[in-house]
Amino acid sequence: VQLVESGGGLVQAGGSLRLSCAASLSAFSTYTMGWFRQIPGREREYVSAIRGNGASTDYADYVKGRFTISRDNAKNTVYLQMNSLKPEDTAVYYCAVAPYWDSPPSANNYDYWGQGTQVTVSS
Repeated sequence: VQLVESGGGLVQAGGSLRLSCAASLSAFSTYTMGWFRQIPGREREYVSAIRGNGASTDYADYVKGRFTISRDNAKNTVYLQMNSLKPEDTAVYYCAVAPYWDSPPSANNYDYWGQGTQVTVSS
């Protein structure tokens, strides 16, 4: 399984970015996809997740109302639209695959991870 994130970059506070994660994964639509981030010196933290059929989504409180997760199962791709970005959103963002929709925020549920894409928000 290969996950390739893209779309990261440098943006000013208040700006937007759209991350993409392309998965080489058969039966993509049966898997939960999640986004996590890691800030230097801190533990990896949960951002958002979406169920295989797209019917359910979940967000960490600190991104709720600003970030939107979506997926295109025909393209084996999951997206993270990030609006109203803040300097504290600066991190490496990772996508990950989980076989079930059980406790989406738990990193232990995810079997495969991408290499990450850097997001930097300047003040």
